[in-house]
This record gives sequence, structure tokens and C-alpha cells, in this order.
Amino acid sequence: MLEGKVAVITGSTSGIGLNIAIKLAEAGASIMLNGFGDPVEITQLCTSLEQTYKVQVKYFGIDLAQATGPQTLLTYTQQTLGRIDILVNNAGIQYVAPIESFPADKWETILALNLSAAFYGIQAALPLMKEQKWGRIINIASAHGLVASAFKSAYVAAKHGLLGLTKTVALETASENITCNAICPGWVLTPLVERQIQERAQQQGITYEQASRDLLSEKQPSQRFVSPEEIGDLAVFLCGPGGNSMTGAALSVDGGWTAQ
Repeated sequence: MLEGKVAVITGSTSGIGLNIAIKLAEAGASIMLNGFGDPVEITQLCTSLEQTYKVQVKYFGIDLAQATGPQTLLTYTQQTLGRIDILVNNAGIQYVAPIESFPADKWETILALNLSAAFYGIQAALPLMKEQKWGRIINIASAHGLVASAFKSAYVAAKHGLLGLTKTVALETASENITCNAICPGWVLTPLVERQIQERAQQQGITYEQASRDLLSEKQPSQRFVSPEEIGDLAVFLCGPGGNSMTGAALSVDGGWTAQ
């Protein structure tokens, strides 16, 4: 379905991003991975994806919290893979603290990676997509792009901003055969969420399993974590024929979280 297309997925060496990369590769797209991790393991990952799905897979680990990072990533992609058709802005970090004690450096870094990096990536990708007369942009937002939680001011602000950016890009590209949508997952068992569960368990003196159940019961009526594969399947749909007229949407995949 996506043969001949090239997809850039930020934050794709693990979790949601990696599963999106796997699903897009399975659909025939060549892949540019980005993120942090052990260099040997990442090399093995690229080789495994290439052999399994018979597509090109490259990796570029630049820090996207730097303003020049997204442009550098996309330039490298065009140089190595020849084009850019799909951009998935997935890279993100989290920090939890009350507003009055929220560290300024954490605020700046979270907004830089979770929001500004998406803006700069889109800004760099749009001229290429317009020239090709086709493009798909997917921003991985969050249920926290639609509703708030205490102690997550920077993350919530960034994800709300990402939805606003999604809508603006959709309006500016509506007649260009380019779509821009946001996926808003609830709790997905990613390394980021696992760290939150571990911290909760340590702070409350409970088991990891109990902390997981408590986390789900607070927000997610389905009482189960969303799987990263589900997010990957939705990304493939948005890039395929069924997503041609979908743009500017915030798509909840949250087990009923934001229906409450």
C-alpha cells in the first residue's frame, strides 16, 4: 500500500514510535528511525526491519530538542532515502511536579521536544510534500491534548498546543493533497509510562502491578493499556486511501478516557 513512500518517525527506537515504524514498513514504506538507545541494538533493529519487510531502513539519532534538529533530520532523510512522504512526530518526554516547583529547564525541554520539534519538522517537510503533491503528517498527541491532569503542566500544555498546530497545518494544506492529523492515545505501556508506574509504586510503597491497576482505574474505563500496535495500525490507515479526506482530526485511542 505504501510502496515507494518514505516515512520519518521521530522517537522511534522504542514504544509507540517503533511500532508505527514497524507497521509502516510492513505496508511497504522505507523508514527513517530517530531516537536514543544502544548503537549496536539500533543497528541490529535496522537490519532486522530491512530483512523482514524488504524496505530500506536508516537511523539518525539527532537531538530534536535543538531547534535545528528536525531540519537536519529531514535533510539527512532526503539525502539518504531520496524523498519524504510521511512525517510522524512522536518524540516526547514527561516530567511531573506541581506548578510552583516545576523546574524551568524541564518546562523548556518538554515544550521544545513535544511541541516545537513537531513545528520545525513540519515546516521542513511541507515544501517537499507540496512539490510531490502528496504528504501525510501524523502528530502523536495524547489524551492530555484534550483534557488535563494535575502536576503535568508542561506536558499538557505541549500536547494541547500540538492539537492546535495539527488543525492549523490541516487548514493550510487542505487543497494540497496533504493531510495532518493527531492521534491521542490514553495509557500505553511504553517506557515513559512504565517509569511513571515505577515511581508511583516506590512513592506509595505498593507493587508495580497495583500501581498499574491504580493508574488505569483513575482514567481509563477499559481497564487495559492501549497496545502500541493499535497506534501503528491507525497510522497506517491515515496514510492509506481510507484517510484521504481525514485532516485536522484529533483521534482518541484511550479506552474511553476522554468520553467521561
